[in-house]
Amino acid sequence: MSLKEDLQHKIDFKTKPLGALGQLENLTLKIGLAQNTLTPKLKNPHLIVFAGDHGIAQEGVSAYPPEVTYQMILNFLNNGAAINIFCKQNNINLSIVDAGVNGDFDGNKNLIHHKIAKGTKSFSSDKAMSIEDLEQCFEYSKNLVNDIAKQGTNIIGFGEMGIGNTSSASMIVNALTDISLENCVGRGTGLDNEGVTKKLEILTKARDFHGNISDPKEVLQTFGGYEVAQITGAMLAAFEKNMLLMVDGFIASAAFLVAYKINPEIKNNAIFCHQSQEVGHRLLLDYFEEKALLDLDLRLGEGTGCALAYPLIEAAVNFLNDMASFESAGVSNK
Repeated sequence: MSLKEDLQHKIDFKTKPLGALGQLENLTLKIGLAQNTLTPKLKNPHLIVFAGDHGIAQEGVSAYPPEVTYQMILNFLNNGAAINIFCKQNNINLSIVDAGVNGDFDGNKNLIHHKIAKGTKSFSSDKAMSIEDLEQCFEYSKNLVNDIAKQGTNIIGFGEMGIGNTSSASMIVNALTDISLENCVGRGTGLDNEGVTKKLEILTKARDFHGNISDPKEVLQTFGGYEVAQITGAMLAAFEKNMLLMVDGFIASAAFLVAYKINPEIKNNAIFCHQSQEVGHRLLLDYFEEKALLDLDLRLGEGTGCALAYPLIEAAVNFLNDMASFESAGVSNK
């Protein structure tokens, strides 16, 4: 039998009705195939939050002012944010990366200093970054993931912080899928109806300004943030190391979309942790033909969906390895 058949047999003959663990069984199969084993393991889980500012945020696409990105990084470094709490609860190592925040952190030793610039250009009238900036993002994140891999990590999650980055994600998803811009644009950090209308007008003008772009790297260069670009690079680097990838909400999934367009095989290692409130995220999950583990109406980012889903990923591995089979338990099978 093939490994897939062996795994499915092992899953099916645990002491439970066929398929009774539902989505967990699909997850178990994916993990076993990704690790090429009947006894998968999770080692030294790690989550990276990448932060960057966006030029487009100066044009009123967010309910929060751009300086909140800088302020939230200080909160992360002081262990005061949701992601700090959830990572500590689930014994997940956490790294914070300054990919392009508009502020100085005075060489803070708890921060990874991978700043490209103090925010991108506004994609309403220019490409967000140069091709050299984009390549530097990929180089930084590859080196970071390689360092984490040396610690024995085989499962890694990606979070983000950046006022305006739902606008960036909306543009990326619209450019690389058949999902309309109207269906990509949501409330972000909490816009009212008038704010959403204004956001859509600004992004529609930006799309018209740049015209049709389909090359994934050019799309990322044009509309991405430095944090989005570094997530994409980190995902590709983690896949090269055959790590399991925990994919968070709309922004992280947009970064994953670029990685997927560069290397479609990456989907074999991806675990989509939650479905956010952003309508574009649900449509993007449909595009990937994937179902998220959690649907909690989250819209925080930071990788919080990854940290909250991690115990379920552990459960998927543990039941395969530790749960009795009908034969070993002496339980009659139907």
